[in-house]
Amino acid sequence: MDFKELVRRNRSYRGFDETRRIAREELIELAELARLCPSSVNKQPLKYHLACEKEVVDKIQKETKWARALPELDLPHQGMCPTAFIVICQDTRIDESLSRYQRDVGIVAQTMLLGAVDKGLGGCMIGNFGAASIKEVLGLPDDLVPMLIIGLGKPAEKVVLTEIEDGESTAYHRDEQDVHYVPKRKLEDILL
Repeated sequence: MDFKELVRRNRSYRGFDETRRIAREELIELAELARLCPSSVNKQPLKYHLACEKEVVDKIQKETKWARALPELDLPHQGMCPTAFIVICQDTRIDESLSRYQRDVGIVAQTMLLGAVDKGLGGCMIGNFGAASIKEVLGLPDDLVPMLIIGLGKPAEKVVLTEIEDGESTAYHRDEQDVHYVPKRKLEDILL
């Protein structure tokens, strides 16, 4: 598939086929993509906790909150949780400034998600979690700070991109059939 189609298929999925387990080797391949990404002043302070064992995945899932814009829904639905997680952490022994490397976090997360789509998988960046509780659940040392979590699996939901007029709401929503709609501004409305 061409790059634009790869980007188009890279949605924030919140429903997965739990029968498709993700192997540790697949997560290592995604971490390898992250390793190759640029890093601010080439410090490379990010490290990755890979979780594909069901008991660890279940523990991480309990500590995350999904789809903040849809508080009336409990997502992912029962039986549609991710089958793996990558917890992106910053090693404060390399650099203590957490804000300086936020761009790096975004770059590696997007790169890993594009790699997942290339494998027929999908995922979601999750920023709504308690760093202290994730550290405790995973037994991370004090110098590793969880910055972002990526939930991964085989997508089992429909996500539809829609174009909106300038000034219309960008809020995502779901219909009665649980189809997830993501409004996108038109190209001409984002160009200066």
